[in-house]
Amino acid sequence: MIHCKVTNWFYRALMLNGIDFEEVLVDLSKRQHLNPEYKEVNPIMQIPAIMDGKFKLSESHAIIRYLASVFPIADHWYPTDLYKRAKIESVLDWHRTNFPRGPAGFVSLSLLAPAVGMPLNPQAAAKAEKVLIASLAQIESVWLQKKGRFLLGSGQPSVADLSLACEIMQLEVLDDKVRERILGPFKRVTKWLDDTKHVMAPHFEEVHSILYKVKKKRQKQTSPVGSSSTQSSRKHDLHSKM
Repeated sequence: MIHCKVTNWFYRALMLNGIDFEEVLVDLSKRQHLNPEYKEVNPIMQIPAIMDGKFKLSESHAIIRYLASVFPIADHWYPTDLYKRAKIESVLDWHRTNFPRGPAGFVSLSLLAPAVGMPLNPQAAAKAEKVLIASLAQIESVWLQKKGRFLLGSGQPSVADLSLACEIMQLEVLDDKVRERILGPFKRVTKWLDDTKHVMAPHFEEVHSILYKVKKKRQKQTSPVGSSSTQSSRKHDLHSKM
């Protein structure tokens, strides 16, 4: 059995392929990723990480490559065809090079930083939004094609779809107007995200439930009735599923 300290797209990959695993949540708001116990699993003290027996591994893309090599999974996720796999690898590498913090960075800087003891930074958030929009434009014009519902013109999703869809889902915690301002112009990205949610049902909604809960909690706390709440009460619980 795999023991996992996971992010949500990685969790989906495990569930969708029937891999037996035990999920271990890491509460970021309580700095559990800095505990000595977690450092034994991942010395960099970031999520995700896995333990497969005595073998320990971090970095989501490295983990999914390992799982695809060790466990029998559907070929469309990570094809054995080297040409198809190379194309998926190019998306994964682009993701980490051009979309390193992506929506999560923007959401953190503009909204959730206080939950992990950091101040909000509107100036950095504005820069992050520009990078985010430029990256969404590239997904819209390069990685999504007229044929096929998924990245690279494929009719079935790959690990690249999982990874990018998870990143973009971080925008769910934003106010609807802000989310629409960012995602609204990218119709192809929006349709692809909807298709990805549909094909990964019901796991997609399950693993992203924490995002919807955070958004609902924020809406209650920012309503006129809750406007007198203290700063400490506005902190949000952030777990490794984020």
